[in-house]
Amino acid sequence: MIIAIDAGNSRIKWATNDGGRWLDSGVLATSDIAWLAEAADEWPAGGEVVVCNVAGAAVAAGISSLLAARQARISFLRPTAAACGVRNSYDLPAQLGADRWAALIGARAQWGSACLVVCAGTATTVDLLDAGGVFRGGLILPGFDLMRAALASNTAQLPLAEEGVFRAAPRNTSDAIVSGCLQAQLGAVERMFAGIASEAGAQCLLTGGAAERLAAHLRIPFLLVDNLILRGLVRYAESL
Repeated sequence: MIIAIDAGNSRIKWATNDGGRWLDSGVLATSDIAWLAEAADEWPAGGEVVVCNVAGAAVAAGISSLLAARQARISFLRPTAAACGVRNSYDLPAQLGADRWAALIGARAQWGSACLVVCAGTATTVDLLDAGGVFRGGLILPGFDLMRAALASNTAQLPLAEEGVFRAAPRNTSDAIVSGCLQAQLGAVERMFAGIASEAGAQCLLTGGAAERLAAHLRIPFLLVDNLILRGLVRYAESL
């Protein structure tokens, strides 16, 4: 039994997998990490836990402490030069975010052609994976909600724009903010996809909490993939 945990800046997601199917899953705020112990009480004893953590050392220590008495082995995914059919071309491979590495591994298991791996969460990451499994590089930008919040907190007269909607030519401030933040996200994704658009079978794999918001307006081939990071963690655990 594999137990995959994705600890992000805002949320911790987890799921159990028997090697062929998902059995159970859950999500909680990262600030509520103590509640993970209650979820762990329901997991099969002796399961293999694999963790992707980008929420800092304190969260990693908290996960280790909560699960040490409950599980047989806990592994933290750390970016390397190569794993599970993916080669890491980052200048310093160990500095790639563990969440991006997990998503790339999940993408390689899911799609055999060139793809653009987009994780739309607190931050949005946009990574190129070629048909040979080589990670060419990618972008990190503030996520949609973070962009809106930055405008609201750093300007005197702009609101959070919770009621705004996407429009091609916005005519009020709330719509202008929502549309501007979305256009920034979409533009980054579509410009990066242009680098592989001519390759056979090229696809954008889109995951994360804001994925559906982006999907509604993308003008490139894409697939919505639930829990791509968790999928990558399971693939990694199977390779150990």
